[in-house]
Amino acid sequence: MKKVLVVEDNSDNLRLISYALRRHGYEVIAAETGEKGVELAIAERPFFIIMDINLPDIDGLEATRRIRKSGANGSIPIIAITSYAMAGDMDQVLAAGCTGYFEKPIDPLTILDKIHVLLGITEQTAAD
Repeated sequence: MKKVLVVEDNSDNLRLISYALRRHGYEVIAAETGEKGVELAIAERPFFIIMDINLPDIDGLEATRRIRKSGANGSIPIIAITSYAMAGDMDQVLAAGCTGYFEKPIDPLTILDKIHVLLGITEQTAAD
């Protein structure tokens, strides 16, 4: 079972995305702060990372930059899921090193299909 790291400080959002991930057969590891997210990314080397941007210590952009510069495997896909929806936010998220960007609220029934398309993951790849 492949691990996915979810960095999210809102317990309702964490529960929702975790539900969607488990439904698709992923093991979920979670962090409620950017610092903890960086630490877990390095220690666990997940298949991909779901990153909130608005976090209580370092924000998701800084956490993403730190993961990219770390020994965690800078090519781990990092998907931002955030309520930031202002003009230019997507460019800022991608410039920080995120692989893709989705706006909240998410639909737990379709979000993983969208993430798989973005990352070029087939059901077989996800299951391996």
